[in-house]
Amino acid sequence: MNKQDEIERVKRQELELALPAFDEAVAFAIGTAIRERALAEGLSLVVDLRTFDRQLFFAATPGTNLDNTEWVRRKINVVRRFQRSSYRMVLERGEEPLPPQNGVDPADYVIAGGGFPIRVPGAGIIGTLTISGLPGRSDHGVAVDALCDHLGKARADYALPEPAK
Repeated sequence: MNKQDEIERVKRQELELALPAFDEAVAFAIGTAIRERALAEGLSLVVDLRTFDRQLFFAATPGTNLDNTEWVRRKINVVRRFQRSSYRMVLERGEEPLPPQNGVDPADYVIAGGGFPIRVPGAGIIGTLTISGLPGRSDHGVAVDALCDHLGKARADYALPEPAK
């Protein structure tokens, strides 16, 4: 799969992995499932689910630290400002800091995978599901897997292919 095909796959993920509703109960269900997976697989990660005005779920597994929480904050800012997953930004722009012309401070924005937009039909993008602790592509994959599981969709239909070695 070439880069443009990956971008199209991520756009499809963003559109089709919309939640029919998003509230505290949905955030708890998704966040808890991610935390349980992380513990079962020995993954060190932070998970955050929120609307843009309020955090609804947060968990950190062993091996994470304050840096992970800061990466989450910066990824959330990218999703909110650019209305797309932070991993799509990586694919479209690379992982270089945003140029000053964008009017953003690198201390507050990071181009790295793991921030995924929470979309609700009729409302648009209202928040984020954000993961930090793994390589960015894997952070993104954890978010996509969790949304697929929650929505009853096959992970394989939305997963990105394994990167070439």
